[in-house]
Amino acid sequence: MLCFMGHSMMENRSGLIVQADLTRADGHAERRAAIDMPHRHSPGSTRRLTLAADRGYDSADFVAELRQMVVTPHVAQKSRHSAIDGRTTRHPGYAKSQRRRKKIEEPFGWTKTVGGMAQPLYRGIERVWARFTLAMAACNLARLPKLLAN
Repeated sequence: MLCFMGHSMMENRSGLIVQADLTRADGHAERRAAIDMPHRHSPGSTRRLTLAADRGYDSADFVAELRQMVVTPHVAQKSRHSAIDGRTTRHPGYAKSQRRRKKIEEPFGWTKTVGGMAQPLYRGIERVWARFTLAMAACNLARLPKLLAN
């Protein structure tokens, strides 16, 4: 039974995880985490951020909340009724972001196979959160030699 969900925010250029969070799995945790993470990442920043996400995030309320936060939503469009319109999709950065967003799955695979998060040994959200954050940091450390070689 799924109790917790891990969330992460990745910097697109390097592919490094800049934030990791863990919440209780309740059906709405992903969207709440996607709204909270940019707030914590750059509180009060006037620099425009982009947030790439999959089709599950393509809802009018989520997109409107991101735009209110001065975050450009690079969300994959649903086939029929999409909240993402031409003001976002016409830019070349949207296409780049959609190709790059698949890289976020790699750290999750790494933490499950190498990082020991396939089945956590701890109980309680604080302990599992600490283990998840440590596993994501270790994933970043494992990627550093490859990034520094370029």
